[in-house]
Amino acid sequence: MQLTSLDCAQMLGKDYDTQACSIAGALAVVGERWSLLIIRDVFLGLRRFDEMQANLGIARNVLQARLTRLVEEGVLERRLYQERPPRHEYRLTEKGLDLWPTVIALMSWGDRHAPPPGGPAVLIRHRGCGGAVDDRRICTSCGERVSVRDALALPGPGAVPEHPLRRASAGAGASA
Repeated sequence: MQLTSLDCAQMLGKDYDTQACSIAGALAVVGERWSLLIIRDVFLGLRRFDEMQANLGIARNVLQARLTRLVEEGVLERRLYQERPPRHEYRLTEKGLDLWPTVIALMSWGDRHAPPPGGPAVLIRHRGCGGAVDDRRICTSCGERVSVRDALALPGPGAVPEHPLRRASAGAGASA
């Protein structure tokens, strides 16, 4: 018997009601396929629907559903940037910014165990001194703990030409 994606979704469910665990609670918010990649894109400076859709190659209806869920959960907020026609961009809330350590840890793990060809696609640098930021968010040059607001994301050796950081204005990088 072959299962459809609907069958799998019904079997797996979208929540973890039987789990009394903070990890299960976090997965209920950001554990759906695409959610962390959307959050990653917003950290990298992609804030508009069309930018995210083009970068991720995700179906528009799926992206809309994930964005709606992340807004409902308070991870992202919608902000009007154009009135006619009305267009919105998505920004991380404080709750969303609190995911930065998780994103950095997953990125570091991926760089070690599942790196893109050519090496890491993103390098995180300390704005204060330019040093590399490790997986514990410590600057390897000055030893300071680096917060999301003190970090700068730059394209790494594995970043493809279409990578959002390569498309960003030359030398500016993105706020992590």
